[in-house]
Amino acid sequence: MFAVVDGCAPAQLRRAIDGGRAPMLARAVAEGRLHDSVAAFPSVTPVCATALATGVRQDRHRIPSINWWDRSRDRYVEYGSSFQASRRLGIARQLADVTYHLNGRHLAPEVRTVYEALDDAGVRTGGTTFLITRGRHRHRLARDRPATRLAASVMRSPLMGPKELFFADLVATQDTPCRSRFGRPGMRDQHAGCVSAHLVAHDLVDFLLLSLPDNDTHSHANGPDAQIESIEAADAEIARVAEAAGGVDRFFAEWALVVASDHSHALVTRRTDPRPAFEPFGITGPGARRTRDRIAYCPASRAAMVYVLDPEQRGSLLPRLVATGRGIEGVELVVWRDPEGRGVISSGADAAEAGELRFRPAAASGRPTDPAPDATGADPGERVVRDERGGTWIVSGALAVVGATVEDDVLRSASHPDPLGRCWSALTCVNSGDLLLSAGEGAEFPDWGGVDHLGGGSHGSLRADDAVGILIHHGLVDQDDPRGRPELAEDAWSIEDATPMILRHFGVGSTPGSP
Repeated sequence: MFAVVDGCAPAQLRRAIDGGRAPMLARAVAEGRLHDSVAAFPSVTPVCATALATGVRQDRHRIPSINWWDRSRDRYVEYGSSFQASRRLGIARQLADVTYHLNGRHLAPEVRTVYEALDDAGVRTGGTTFLITRGRHRHRLARDRPATRLAASVMRSPLMGPKELFFADLVATQDTPCRSRFGRPGMRDQHAGCVSAHLVAHDLVDFLLLSLPDNDTHSHANGPDAQIESIEAADAEIARVAEAAGGVDRFFAEWALVVASDHSHALVTRRTDPRPAFEPFGITGPGARRTRDRIAYCPASRAAMVYVLDPEQRGSLLPRLVATGRGIEGVELVVWRDPEGRGVISSGADAAEAGELRFRPAAASGRPTDPAPDATGADPGERVVRDERGGTWIVSGALAVVGATVEDDVLRSASHPDPLGRCWSALTCVNSGDLLLSAGEGAEFPDWGGVDHLGGGSHGSLRADDAVGILIHHGLVDQDDPRGRPELAEDAWSIEDATPMILRHFGVGSTPGSP
């Protein structure tokens, strides 16, 4: 079973375990392994949930953020930052984007989800309400209630999903007494636990994705320190499934368990809006583009992206956008690619250290017109370093911008974990913006509906406090070496590791994400 506790922070999980509030997770940790797991950047749910379900980052899966600009269709894509943002950008369009287009049009067709890989191998798959649904089975939407009839009138096509699928009240492959109240926060974990218990009790699945999103909602409203209550509630739903499997002891004896979070949460102490600073460039609104509009602005809680609408203007506009971004209160880091194709991470107004770090993979120069690089590709003034996940990089400039140090040629950062790999995946995603902003401590950027989480928790930045989540594994076939990748440091775990471990457990040997 693959349980995703949305937004679960390692420190809060340990508090819940130490306080006796999460006995199922306590046993999984005591008898298995608990790792700190690094999220993607931006550390928001659509990017990270897709990485969890595919085993690859957005440079391959192509989901860049929770709000982004679709260059191919000249419009904003909104996956549900808030109800107010959805209203501003169009409820019907947002519903179609998050339900159909994310899995169909936006998620790279050549990348296989965990459902698709296991479906192809003949494993009986099942899943609960989760952003990534794509499997090999076709499911029609329910039309038995007013709310579902309204949704079905907007979303006319079947959903592709696992063999057994419960998606809010829109899809239910089995007749159960469970109701999600159309995915209302506070009821989603209970619905997921209820339908999962039914699937397990009736021996209908070999693999189950149990999505537990209410921890994220609770943390947004009440702050990270309140997670102990929502973690306790999530633990109770895992226990419900275990009881349906014949009791807790039998569950742990017969089922493998992977528990992950897609990101963590940081306390929001101030609201800061970058949009006014970019207004002079002409920000296109949710409606039709005006001829004077030159950029699109896409907030994502503690991150944001800026797109240059006309590619021919990128060379002239980007340096000015960078300078603007660096001067905005609440912006810690500004990230972009320079004319030579290198990634650049620069200090913003909130940075503890001023400077600029340039980087590129050692295997290629990033400049398609250049000749093939030599063994390292490093130029004078550059150095070659490795990261903890086996990547090799050519870097120059101020490592202190991301709190990094290099020891034995290995780059590490406790404050901004895996900064090069995460930023490179964001910069090379075909759907990402030209400029990325990462918020400073306590800062959050309001969404298109003007909503922030001041006084609560939020996430999105490159910082560790909202980007490091949990990854627990118990009972896997190769429990001592579930990743099967000796080049990875023992303490270098990522959300990308979840699906590969699951596929190895089921003996599915293809590379994660491959067709």
